[in-house]
Order: sequence, then structure tokens, then C-alpha cells
Amino acid sequence: MFQKKAALLTATILTITTCLTACGKEREPLPEPQVDEVQEEEEIETEPEEEPVEEEELTTAYPVIEEREEVNGEIQSFLTGEWTSVEQAKRRPIAVMIPNNAPAMPQYGLSQAGIIYEAPVEGRITRLMAVFENFDELDRIGPVRSSRDYYIYMAMGYEAIYCNWGLAKPYVEELINRPNYYNISAAVDGIHNPADEAFKRVSRPGYALEFTGYLDIEGVFKAAERLGYDWNYDENYVPPFLFAADDVTADYADNDAAALIYPGGKSGGNSGGYGSYHPYFEYHEDDHLYYRYQDGKAQMDEYNNEQLAVSNVVFQYCHGEVRDDHDYLAFGVHGEGDAIVFTNGKVIKGKWMRYDGDFTPAKFFDEEGNEIIFNQGKTWICNIWQEYGEYVEYGTDSNNLTTPDVPSVTGNDKEDT
Repeated sequence: MFQKKAALLTATILTITTCLTACGKEREPLPEPQVDEVQEEEEIETEPEEEPVEEEELTTAYPVIEEREEVNGEIQSFLTGEWTSVEQAKRRPIAVMIPNNAPAMPQYGLSQAGIIYEAPVEGRITRLMAVFENFDELDRIGPVRSSRDYYIYMAMGYEAIYCNWGLAKPYVEELINRPNYYNISAAVDGIHNPADEAFKRVSRPGYALEFTGYLDIEGVFKAAERLGYDWNYDENYVPPFLFAADDVTADYADNDAAALIYPGGKSGGNSGGYGSYHPYFEYHEDDHLYYRYQDGKAQMDEYNNEQLAVSNVVFQYCHGEVRDDHDYLAFGVHGEGDAIVFTNGKVIKGKWMRYDGDFTPAKFFDEEGNEIIFNQGKTWICNIWQEYGEYVEYGTDSNNLTTPDVPSVTGNDKEDT
């Protein structure tokens, strides 16, 4: 075949040469297309290199959940890694603002959240944002409180429908009313498209009015439909965690152990947000869960009278600033910063990174740069105010606590402030 082509090429060149001697040298470039054709044939055969993707997955320290597969009407959750109904696991979650100070206790429905995000607010207390995908059987969630912009940015990363009652108007109004952002909010000044049908008052004798407002679950579905919200995840959705596979425990056997975790220190009393109500987590080896305590007692859910407990606890260090005389705060939740992940009673130090825009979550990496593998179950993320990081303590018991080196203040995107 090749010899026939060569002979044909030679004949063609001879014919062209004869023409050129008769007509001058104007058309000398004509033979070039013949050479291009021969080169194309040679390139077709150099393609069989396409397999580096599989090598990446083999480098994880433990087997992990990879492609989600539907089995008997269930699929593994993006938020917890656990088997969940397909209907719930394939739709966007809701992210609900919930107070965490003593006058609001107890909270209702919080134990059903897949992720709880806790951060300091003005007054140097903390507020929670609970992210739910399994909320259909709840009648309500709450109480519901007002919004701060760093919570909105975190909710964006989970592609959640963000639910709040009130807002810090100077810092939140523009962001929360953006047309590409899904928000369900009670009617207050600064909210352009309110959804009052999603909220209700609950009788709580002795409680201040601000702690009687709840999210009504039936109303949430009605509001989302009226506002034209799409419950489906975006096709480019990025899951927040890398989870260990079924029947696998990411044991981190060589890492330090910690059974008590204090985001604001054992003695409390500091102004970093966690000093006021003295929260801490206690690890139970029998069920591999971290139980939450606050204000000297177990933190309970009024919905089922169960203590709040999670499989993973994260300390995400973020640079913080005071914005004004009202003590409104700002935190850098884009960029990168230091992080500590607690799972299976072990301590994994590393970093968090978030560089791919508002609608992607922070991801967590160990000191070697490998993505940290979370154990299946719920996760509690404490936003640690970087400048108060020195108060963090953890250890095997209350007499053997470690204060980690205070991480350097680098990498947080100060534009959030």
C-alpha cells in the first residue's frame, strides 16, 4: 500500500515539475498538501495513552466512596456518605440559621442535620448554620435567626437553599438578593423576595420573641415552588468531603489521639466566640461519635430528646475582623488556612483550601497534601477565629490537653471582610 502511494506521489511530482517548466515558478507551493496527507496518517496511530485517572484513586490511604450508585432506591449522601433515599440525596439541602445561646435552648431538629457549621458572631457568642437533606419528616426547624455573610458563602459551597429570619443589612443585603442565589427568608427590611409562608411562630412561654420563630417544612416546599427554585444539584457540583467506603474505618492509627476537644479552651472566658458558653466535644470509643456539651451540660435536640453527636469534628481556622461599633464580624472563608480534623478519636492536622469560587466548598488536606478521608456520618465544623487560635485545646483527658501551635495568619481571602 505504502509503495503504491509513493509511486503515485512521484508521478504527481513529475507532472507538476513539467507544468512548472512550461509556465514559470508561480505555483511552487502546490506539492505541500500531499505531504500533509501523509503526516496525518502517521499521527492517527499515536494515541493509546489515556489512563492516569485510575492511579489517582489508588493513592488514597483507605478505600473511599467513588461514583455514587443507586441500590434499592438508595444512594450515598454527599453530606454524610451514608445510604439515603435517592429523592433526598439527589436534591439540594437547606441551610438554616439557628441561635446557639442559652436563652434560645433547646433547639429543634438539629440532630437531623448532616453538617453543622458554627462560627462567632457579634457579642462574642456563636451561631449555627445546620445543613439538612433529610428534613421531610420534621414539622419544623429552629428557632431561626438572622444572616451574616460568611454563613451565606458557606451555604453557597454546599449549593444549599439558605433559610434565615433577619439579616445584618449593611453586609448582607446585596449578597442575599442576588438573582443566582436561592434564599428563603421571612419578610424583613432588606429582603427583596420574602417567603413568609415558610415561617411560623411557636408558643414558648418565657422565651423572647426572637426565639419563637421557626422554619415550617411544608412552607419551605411551597416557597421554593413559588420562587421557581430548582431542587437539583448543579451538574458541576463538588462534594464537600471524601468519605471512607462502606465497612471501612479511616482509623489514622499513627496519629495522636484526642477524646476531649475544646474549640475555645477548657477554661473558656476568651472573646473568640467559643469562650462564652464553653462548648466541647467528648469522643466515645464504643460508637465512634463525638458528643457535644455546652454551658456545663449535654446539648440536646428537643425534637427527639437526643444529645447532639457527630462522626467528624473540624476546626477551620479563618482570619477575622471586627467591622464596626456594633461588633459585627467578618471572616475570610475563601482562599486557604490551617485546619484540624478529628475522626475516630484521632487528630489530623492540615489545611483547608477554597479557590474555585463561591459555589464550591472548602476541601481539607493533611500535612502531606492528601485529601483527608472522613468517616461516614455527620460533621460539625467550627470556624476558629484565627487570632484566637491560641485558646484551642484537645487531648486524651482533661488533665492531658494540648494547645496546638497557633497557625500563621496567611491565605484567607480578606475580600470577605
